[in-house]
Amino acid sequence: MTKQVAHPMVKLQRKVASLVDSKVLKPTDSIWKIALLYGDDWQYWKKELLEFGFTTQEPVSELLMVEAWDEE
Repeated sequence: MTKQVAHPMVKLQRKVASLVDSKVLKPTDSIWKIALLYGDDWQYWKKELLEFGFTTQEPVSELLMVEAWDEE
């Protein structure tokens, strides 16, 4: 039996979705607001987001719409 490990971006996406559900973030908030919640880890997540073509000005809803985090 093999266990699949979720892509780190899936984990971030789930956490952000939870923050939206709990009204900590709004879907229209810019992605950069995640920095306020992730503190020291933000540089890592910012790098990951930029590598996937996101900008920090895009709304959180764009991050939540991704269906698969395939790396090419």
